[in-house]
Amino acid sequence: MTKAELVEFIAEKADLTKADATRALDAMVEGVTKGLKKEGKVTLVGFGTFTAKKRAAREGRNPQTGEAVKIAARVVPGFKAGSKLKDALN
Repeated sequence: MTKAELVEFIAEKADLTKADATRALDAMVEGVTKGLKKEGKVTLVGFGTFTAKKRAAREGRNPQTGEAVKIAARVVPGFKAGSKLKDALN
């Protein structure tokens, strides 16, 4: 599903205009992003939990040359599905 398809779904389901649905979706994504930056975790009960995970620096290989390269430490997003989402997919 693309963002446009999701916006259309939200607009139909919540009886909103597509512009309002787009703003609502953008606000939700921004809220999750800010929550991860500030708290490191955003939980939507039943849906799932977004987390910010620290990934340590490591050494990798350039697949073309086989040369060793250093990969810097960074923070990456993670997601763990909640029980209601898991059940909905079965």
